[in-house]
Amino acid sequence: IAAMQPSTDWHLKENARDHHTRKFSSKELIVRRGQAFIVTFNGTEKPEQNLTFIAETGPKPSKLAKTQATFGISSTVSKESWSAVLQSTSSNSVSISISSPPNAVIGRYKLSVQSTSSGSSSPASLGTFVLLFNPWSSGDDVFMPNKAECEEYVLEEFGIIFAGNKNHINSFGWNFGQFQGDILDICLSMLDRSLNYRQDPATDVSHRNDPKYLGRVLSAMVNANDDQGVLLGNWSGNYEGGKSPSSWTGSGEILQNWKKSGFKPVRYGQCWVFAAVLTTVLRCLGIPTRTITNFSSAHDADGNLRVDEFYDASGNHLDRAADSIWNFHVWNESWFSRNDLGPSYSGWQVLDATPQEESGGIYQCGPASRNAIKEGDVDLDYDCPFVFAEVNADCMYWNYDPTTGKKTLIFSKSTIIGQFISTKAVGRDDRVDVTNDYKYEEGSTKERDIFKKARKKLGLEDKFDPTAPTPQEIDQKPDISGKFKMAGSLEVGKDLNLILVLANLQSDAKTVHVNMTAWSTVYTRKPVHEIWKDSISVTLSPKEEKQFPIKIPYNEYQQQLTTDNTIQVTALCHIEGGIQVLVQRDITLDNPAIDIQVLGEAKVNKEVDVEVIFTNPIDREVMDCTLQVEGNDLLRGILEIDVPPLKAGEKSSTKFKLIPFETGPKHLLVNFSCDKFADIKTFKMVNVID
Repeated sequence: IAAMQPSTDWHLKENARDHHTRKFSSKELIVRRGQAFIVTFNGTEKPEQNLTFIAETGPKPSKLAKTQATFGISSTVSKESWSAVLQSTSSNSVSISISSPPNAVIGRYKLSVQSTSSGSSSPASLGTFVLLFNPWSSGDDVFMPNKAECEEYVLEEFGIIFAGNKNHINSFGWNFGQFQGDILDICLSMLDRSLNYRQDPATDVSHRNDPKYLGRVLSAMVNANDDQGVLLGNWSGNYEGGKSPSSWTGSGEILQNWKKSGFKPVRYGQCWVFAAVLTTVLRCLGIPTRTITNFSSAHDADGNLRVDEFYDASGNHLDRAADSIWNFHVWNESWFSRNDLGPSYSGWQVLDATPQEESGGIYQCGPASRNAIKEGDVDLDYDCPFVFAEVNADCMYWNYDPTTGKKTLIFSKSTIIGQFISTKAVGRDDRVDVTNDYKYEEGSTKERDIFKKARKKLGLEDKFDPTAPTPQEIDQKPDISGKFKMAGSLEVGKDLNLILVLANLQSDAKTVHVNMTAWSTVYTRKPVHEIWKDSISVTLSPKEEKQFPIKIPYNEYQQQLTTDNTIQVTALCHIEGGIQVLVQRDITLDNPAIDIQVLGEAKVNKEVDVEVIFTNPIDREVMDCTLQVEGNDLLRGILEIDVPPLKAGEKSSTKFKLIPFETGPKHLLVNFSCDKFADIKTFKMVNVID
C-alpha cells in the first residue's frame, strides 16, 4: 500500500528558541547543527514500527560525501552521525527528536521517512529545513565559549564601522540585517553561484561543513570580480551609473538588489561595503564575524613587504605605483578552529572580500589566522603575506622625475603602517583597539624580529632587490624637519586653516624652497583633483623654527571634494646642498551634524513620530536634499524622503512615522544628502516597549 502523504509539525517556535534562530522570519524550520530538534508527523501506519529517516542536501546527495544520511530510531543520540530518538507516539502521529553531527554540511535539507514494515514503499517527504553552523555547541568548529560574544557576532543585526584616518577616527552605523526577509535564501543562492559550485556542485556542497572553506568562497562571492558576485568595486571618485559606496546604510538593500536584478553585480562598493555584506552573510549562516578597520593600511601589490610612494618636484603625489597606503581599510574576522594548522592558530581568522590582489587566480583573501600574522608565520594558509603587509609593511617615499625616470629616496619609515586597528565593542557602541592582537609593540625589538622572520620566510632576506634603497640612502639625515599643524575646525563648509612648521636642525643657516600642493583624494589616498598649490622660499637661521599659515577657502575645495571628504596636503622642501624633506598630512573633514529625536514612547504596533533636524551651516543655499531611513523591526524596507532646499543658515525639520513591530533595543539609521554634503550619517537607539 502506498504511504499517505504525512503532515508535518516542525515545532517552529520551540525549535527556534532552542537553536537561537528566533530572529529569522521564515515559515521554514531553521536549526543549528550538532543539536536536537523536534518534529511530529502523522500518516504513517503503526508508527512504532521500524522507521528510517533520510536527510539529504545538494544536487547529488551521497553517503560518501556526507550529503546524505539514513538513520533509524535509536535510544540515544549519536555524536558522530545523524540520529533520531522517539519522543512520543499517539494513535496516528509520532514525535521524534532528530540530531545532526556537529560537523554536518550546512544548507537546505530534504527530510523523508520510510516505514520498513510496509515493504518497499517509496519514502514519504516530510518537507525541508535549513541547517546552520552552531557557535553554541562545543563540538562545532565555530564554537564560541563566551555567550555575550555569540550574541554580538552572530545575533546582532546592528554594527558600527570605523573610518576617517589615524589622526581623526570617525564611525557610522550599519544595518547588517542578517535575519530579515529572504536574506538567508540569498546567502544560500550565493553559495550555489560560486565558481566552485559551478565547476563541481557535488564536491562543493560536501565541503560546506567547513567554515574555512565557506569563508574563502564567500570572500570571493561578495565582490563581482571573476564570478558575477554581489558588489562591483569603484574607487574612481565618480559613481555615475550606480549608488556611491558611502550612500549605503545596510546590507539588505544590496543583497536584495543583487537578487532582483537576476544576480547582476550591484554598483558600487568600497572596502567597508564589501566587509559589511560579508559580515551579514557569515552571521546569517552562523559563523561569528565582525568588521575590523585598519588605519594607514598598506596595499603591498608586489609582495616585498614594502610600499613605495612617488612625488614629483612640485610635491604632487603621483599615482604611478601599484602599492598604496590607504587612510583606512576594512576587512573581516571570523571565529573558527584551524584543524589544518593546529590549535595555536585557531580563533579569529582574517577574511577580506575587497578585490585587491588575486589569490589562487581569483579575487579572494583568507582565512589568514590572526595569530599567524602576529607571529610572522606568513607561510601558512591563506594569504598571510598580504595581510601581514597590510599591518606591517615598511614605507618608502621617493622623488620621481618623469623626464629622466630617475628616483631618489626622500625617506623611509617602519612605524607608519597598521595603527589603531578597531572594532565595535561587545554589547556596547564603543571602539575597541585590537592592534596588539595583530602585532607586538611598534618599534620594539620583538616587533622587528617578527618582521625579519616574515621577510626570511618570504625569501626576501637573501634576494638582491634592485628597486630597494641603498643603506646610505636610508641612513641619510635631513637638515630640517617639517610638519603640518591644524588650526581651527575640520568641517566641510569651513575654510581649511593649517600651519606649516619648519625647523632647522643644524647650526648653520639653511635656505629652503618649498613646493606645496593640496589634492582631494579617495580614502585610499588616490589623488582625484588638484585643489591648491603654492611655493615659498625661506631662510632659517641656525636651530630656528618658523611657522607659515596656509588657508584653503571652502569655495576653492568645495567643487573638488569626493564623498570621502579627504584632502592630502603636501610640502616638498628642497634644501640647498641637502636632501629633500617631504611633509604631508591627510585630512578628513567632518560633515555637519544631523539630529534624530523620537517624539514620545516607542511601543509595539503603535505609531510614533520621529523628527530629523538639519541646519545648513554654509552661506549659500543647499539643494537636492534627500533623507534615507532604515531600521530593523522599526520600519519595513527603506524610507526615502525629499527635503526642500535650505537657504544659508536655515534649519529644517523632517517628520515621519514609525510603527515598530518588535520589542527591545532597535537602531534607526539616517542618511542625509544634498548637493553640498554627501551622506551625513547618524543613528539612534530606540527602545521599543510593549
